[in-house]
Amino acid sequence: MFVIIGYILVIGGVMGGYLGAGGHIGILIQPFEVIIIVGAAIGAFVVTNSPKVIKATLAAIGTALKSSKYNKAFYMETLVLLHNAFVKIRQQGLLAIESDIDNPEASPLFSAAPNVLADHHAVEFITDYLRLMVNGTFDIHQIDNLMDLDIEAHHEEGTLPITALARLADGMPAFGIVAAVMGVVHTMESVNQPPAILGGLIAAALVGTFLGILISYGFIGPLTGNLEQKLGESTKYYQSIKAGIIASMNGYAPSTAIEFSRKTMFSAERPQFAELEEHLKNNK
Repeated sequence: MFVIIGYILVIGGVMGGYLGAGGHIGILIQPFEVIIIVGAAIGAFVVTNSPKVIKATLAAIGTALKSSKYNKAFYMETLVLLHNAFVKIRQQGLLAIESDIDNPEASPLFSAAPNVLADHHAVEFITDYLRLMVNGTFDIHQIDNLMDLDIEAHHEEGTLPITALARLADGMPAFGIVAAVMGVVHTMESVNQPPAILGGLIAAALVGTFLGILISYGFIGPLTGNLEQKLGESTKYYQSIKAGIIASMNGYAPSTAIEFSRKTMFSAERPQFAELEEHLKNNK
């Protein structure tokens, strides 16, 4: 929603100022310059990126248009899920959660956190490391290191579409210049025309430069910033899960282990201690 509002403000600010200064909207409608800019940009994008990155970029654009799911309610669900899992382990032993991690869709622990359950990557991350706890084949330092590597890989993978879009944004002004130069070439072919017609041709050529810069700095560039922030929120989410699991493996009580998770969160999403304690009591 905010992305759409931002784009409306960009268009409104640019077009409002242009029309307010007496500009005419008709001269900005240059479909063939759009074909040059967009066609060249798409071609360069396909050449630069692998099919995997192209697919990830298209998915990331859809993500950018949505509100972030990493809000306080989502974190609360996650904390309750981890807390209940740690309580079950402490009371019944590690093997008690084996059925929960093998089939989370049928697990009462995960069913109580429907938003987390709907996130495939979150479920996989939690169940993978709870499974390593149950198997007991790794010590705590190995699991700690493995989680860091997993989170780092997740972050690096998330930067691929951001980098691809950043390169595209950097190239858009140049493609706009290409369109403008092509317009100038066409204008030079028409030097025998009256000044009024030549003026219109030159104005049409300059639209290419305008569109290239506007698309770069008004649309694609801000989109990469949005995705960077969302990636940071996602990385922080997994770091908070890691903090809780490692604390539980170190032998801390469930409520204390969850506090490690809570303290890892960004302040905007982090629930207050009393708020979390009350929420845990209501969701036992």
